Amino acid sequence: MANTNPVHSNAASYERRLVVLASGPHAGALRQGLRGIEKESLRVTPEGKLAMTPHPRSFGSALTHPFITTDYSEALVELITPAETHVAKTLERLDMLHRFAFANMGDELLWNDSMPNSLPPEDQIPLGRYGTSNIGKLKHVYRRGLALRYGRTMQCIAGIHYNYSLHDDVWRAWQTLDPTSKLSAQDFQSARYFALVRNFRRTSWLLMYLFGTSPALNKRFVEGKPHALDTFDADTFYLPHATSLRMSDLGYTNNPAQSALLPSYDDLNAYLDVLAKAVSQPYAPYEAIGTQRDGEWVQINTNVLQIENEFYSTIRPKRVTHSGERPLHALAERGVQYIEVRCLDIDPFEPTGISLQTSHFLDAYLLYCALEDSPLLPHDASIEANGNFSAVAKEGRKPGLMLTREGQPISLAQWAQELFDAIAPVAKTIDALAGNDDHMCALDALRPRIGDASLTPSARVLQIMRDQQQSFDDFALDLSCRHAEHFRQRPLSADEAQEMERLAQQSIADQAAVERADTESFDAFVAAYRDYKLDRADA
Repeated sequence: MANTNPVHSNAASYERRLVVLASGPHAGALRQGLRGIEKESLRVTPEGKLAMTPHPRSFGSALTHPFITTDYSEALVELITPAETHVAKTLERLDMLHRFAFANMGDELLWNDSMPNSLPPEDQIPLGRYGTSNIGKLKHVYRRGLALRYGRTMQCIAGIHYNYSLHDDVWRAWQTLDPTSKLSAQDFQSARYFALVRNFRRTSWLLMYLFGTSPALNKRFVEGKPHALDTFDADTFYLPHATSLRMSDLGYTNNPAQSALLPSYDDLNAYLDVLAKAVSQPYAPYEAIGTQRDGEWVQINTNVLQIENEFYSTIRPKRVTHSGERPLHALAERGVQYIEVRCLDIDPFEPTGISLQTSHFLDAYLLYCALEDSPLLPHDASIEANGNFSAVAKEGRKPGLMLTREGQPISLAQWAQELFDAIAPVAKTIDALAGNDDHMCALDALRPRIGDASLTPSARVLQIMRDQQQSFDDFALDLSCRHAEHFRQRPLSADEAQEMERLAQQSIADQAAVERADTESFDAFVAAYRDYKLDRADA
C-alpha cells in the first residue's frame, strides 16, 4: 500500500518558526547546542594487518576512560570527544585524541576507513576485554553474544557517530510559540526530538549520497556468504554505483532478528515499547545457542536483543545514563537529551575521519529536521524510508536513480535539490547569528555533487583505486599511513600530554576501584541484570 501520510511541509510555517526563534531574546541559543563525535578505528600493523596486541595500557582503561575506549574488538579503538558548543572545537578535540593515540601506540596505525582490512579467521579476531569486575565481564560476554549472532568480521566495521543537541533555551522559546501545548517541558523536548528523527529517517539517504565513502571492500569480508558484489581486482569487491556498502544490507539489517525490528518513531512511549519488548522477548535461534557453554557465559540472554544498544539504527534518541542505569530507563525517566547520528562513514581523505565542512552541513541539516513539520511515520512510510536509504547506499550514483516519496516516484536529483533549498534558510540564519558564512559555504560546496556524481567521495575512492591500480586494502593503508605521519609530526604540548597521561592513570585507578567494590558473584550480577523491567506505570 502506498504511503499516503503527507510529508510536504507548509514552507511558510516552517520558515516562520525559524524567523521567530532567530529573532527572540534567546536567538543566540540556536547555535549554542552541543556537538560530540565518536570515531571508531581498527588498530593495524604497519603492513595493514589487524593488531593482535591488547588495548595499549598507555591509553588507560577501556572500561572507565572518558575519551578512549574500545568498541567491539580489543583492536577497535573508539575516540570520544567531550560535547562542545562549537563544532570546530569538537574537531580540535578529536584531532588532539588522535595525536595522543599515535604517540602511544608504537608503530601501529589507525585504519582510517569504515570497512575493515583483510581480517584473520573469525576465531582469531580478539574481543574487547574490560577487566575482572562484573560490569567489565558483562561487556565482554555481550561481545561474545554479538559474535555468535552476527559474526566477528561484521563487528569490525567502523564509523563516525555524530551527537547533536539543541540548547535548552531553544526548547523553552519554542514551546511558548504554542500556548495551547499541555506537554511538560521534558515531554515537549522529547516530542520535538522525535520529530527530528522522523524527518531524518525520511531524508537521511541524502547523507549517504553526499558522504558515503565505502563503495568497495576486501573480498574476505563476504567470504562464504551470498552477495551480489562485482569483482574490482583479485582482492576487492565493489558495486559500481554504491556510496556506502557499510550501510547496505551486508551489515546488521541482514540479520533476521534485526530486520524484523521496526520501532515506532511517533513518540517516546511507542519507541520504548518496541525496544523494551525486544530486550525481554526470547528468540528461538538464540535460545538454541543458550547462554553458557562448558560453564562459561557466551551471551547475556537469548532475547531478540541482549541489551538496547544491540539494536542497529541510523539515528538514536539518547539520554546520558547514571552509573549502572539502563538506556531505556534513562529515556523513560528523563526524556530525550540529544540524538546520535550513526550512519556516517569514516572519510578516508580526512585525518580525523570527518571534515569541518561535513560537520557544518550536518548542523544545518539536523536543525532543519528539527524545525520542519514532521507528520507521524506509519509502518508503510518507515518501510519506504528504509527502501530509499538502501537504494542510495547500494546504487546512489546510478544515473537517473529514482526514489519513492509518499508512494510516488521522484528522482534523487530533484529531491536532493529541494532539500538543499529547504536547508538553506537554516544555514543562512545560523551564519547570520554567528557573523560568518560557514554553513552556506558548506551547502554551496556540496550542492554540485547532486548534478555530478563523480564529485562524491565514493566516486573519488573508486577513481583513485583505478588510477593507482590499488586494491581496497592498498588504498586504505596508503591513506592511513599518510594520516599517521600527519599526527606524529604534531605532538601534543607538554600540558596536553600531561593531562592525557593523568586521565589514563586515573581511569586505571577507577577500574581497580570498580573491581574492588564488587560484592556479588557474576552469575548473580547477570541474573539481576536480566531481571530488569522497564517501569512504565506512568506512561
